[in-house]
Amino acid sequence: MRRILVTGALGQIGSELVPLLRTRFGDECVVASDVRHPEAPATGPFERVDCMQVQDIERVVTRHSVGTVYHLAALLSVVAKQRPSAAWDLNMGGLYHVLEVARECGCAVFFPSSIGAFGPSTPAQGTPQETIQRPTTIYGITKVSGELLCDYYHRRFAVDTRGLRLPGLISYAAPPGGGTTDYAVEMFFHALNHGHYTCYLRPDTCLDMMYMPDALRAMVELMAADAAHLVHRNAYNLTAMHFTPERLAEEIRVHLPDFRVDYRVDPERQEIADSWPEWMDDSAAREEWGWRPDYDLAATTRDMLERLDARFRSA
Repeated sequence: MRRILVTGALGQIGSELVPLLRTRFGDECVVASDVRHPEAPATGPFERVDCMQVQDIERVVTRHSVGTVYHLAALLSVVAKQRPSAAWDLNMGGLYHVLEVARECGCAVFFPSSIGAFGPSTPAQGTPQETIQRPTTIYGITKVSGELLCDYYHRRFAVDTRGLRLPGLISYAAPPGGGTTDYAVEMFFHALNHGHYTCYLRPDTCLDMMYMPDALRAMVELMAADAAHLVHRNAYNLTAMHFTPERLAEEIRVHLPDFRVDYRVDPERQEIADSWPEWMDDSAAREEWGWRPDYDLAATTRDMLERLDARFRSA
């Protein structure tokens, strides 16, 4: 079996995807990589890789006989807005380097797109798989460009590129990574630790969301899907639930009745959130490779609170 390479492996998604892949395929079959070194000893192969240096990627792919790359190295929406030049260089340059190595070495590539690939002129409710994409953030621009670049490499060079338009992700394992939807993760942490949270989005801001176990499973299932069935390979709308900060707070209060939320709106994050869909139509993913989420809001809230509470008690 050719090995799997995960770039950006120490980020929010990568820190959970790598253990899942190693559980399924074996520790030695999954190579984790990042521009920084892990704080704890790795359980499998780790390589320092700067995706801005194509020779770094080529060296690791060749050394480990890599057949699939999950390319997660990127700057997220809020950080990208603060550092637009760096975001363009990493998000686009890094992807280009990965695709070039994939073309030369015969690798499949997973590229995560996002609800950020849409803009205010996109239908906000039931956002179609194929629709207008005019994002107003540098992050969103890199995501649309990345989708198109992956399409190009598939059509022009037959690189097996696949991707998902991910909604906001909720995780108990890794801290937020600089995204607009991070409030949903922060709210759980503050509910247990402080009983109070100050939210930076309006209480009625509705956004698409997903629990991390569903997102990780979707990535693995998409890469394992029969290529003959994939029409919209770069990238599939993906959704599990949609809610507002006010609705999430209500669900948390089912378990923690005294939890309080107030609001201090950050205009920059609110502007980004207002340009994104409330919920996407993911029927193409359901029809073409059998996507189904396991977690709704109630199940996500219950599991998040249980796991965080156990983690805090053992700390």
